[in-house]
Amino acid sequence: MKNILALNSITKFYGKIKALNNVSFEVPEGSVFGILGPNGSGKTTLLGIVTDVLKATSGTYSWFDEQPSEKQRRQLGTLLETPNFYHYLSGERNLKIAAAIKGKDPNDIQRVLELVRLTERKNSKFNTYSLGMKQRLAIASCLLGDPPVLVFDEPTNGLDPAGIAEIRQMIRQLSKNGKTIVLASHLLDEVEKVCTHVAILQKGQLITAGNVNEVLVNEELVELGASDLERLAGILKDLSGVKQVKHYENILQVFFNNGTLDLGSINQYCFEKGIVLNHLQLKKKSLESKFIELTNNASN
Repeated sequence: MKNILALNSITKFYGKIKALNNVSFEVPEGSVFGILGPNGSGKTTLLGIVTDVLKATSGTYSWFDEQPSEKQRRQLGTLLETPNFYHYLSGERNLKIAAAIKGKDPNDIQRVLELVRLTERKNSKFNTYSLGMKQRLAIASCLLGDPPVLVFDEPTNGLDPAGIAEIRQMIRQLSKNGKTIVLASHLLDEVEKVCTHVAILQKGQLITAGNVNEVLVNEELVELGASDLERLAGILKDLSGVKQVKHYENILQVFFNNGTLDLGSINQYCFEKGIVLNHLQLKKKSLESKFIELTNNASN
């Protein structure tokens, strides 16, 4: 699988403030690549650099294995801020203006309206659209000319739950249609639900990047309880496959290396060591806690 975008040691200063620090990662073709991080982590700055809106202080990047140029830039559909649509013009008329500004074929408008499911409302004024419809029209503008790559900055920001669901469904459909999508988000839930790959930023620093299922693995853990927790913790550290034992309130949380967990074997092991368990339960480690663990480890 070839890479659509490659970043090599991108650094950006605003005066003395380092917004990005030596960021490198690659975006595979056909992926939905999420750039995840809290507000102020450098996501928007990074998207600004790779879309040639901002200049990096140092470092390089390439699109389609070529140096950035106007040719590459025209293969991107970008939504980095709220588009300036005319409120008293129809959706279709706004797209005609957008096509003229971008130098795109106006005959493509009906196709993109169909893709974002606004054909029936194409003659309605923009100010009658819901927030979700306005965002879909903005995405339609990005799709003019059928670019192979889409770049979105916080595409669901400010939307109600229905609007969020609409945009996420649209991103999944665009991905199925063969688009490579790069999106910035501060929402872990969004990355989990729509992205195939992720890069996590914190304070301009790249913490990790890779396949979502590997970076944000939803780990299994076992909760155990007994009358003597200290002794239980001691014997569990010698149990095969145990990675970590944590005290949590009045129980122990035990994390294992990859592999299927057998509660029966754990119970038998403890019993043979002279400990009768009063609590034994398999749990999933939440993605949220995994994300917090990653970012906390990076800042320590």
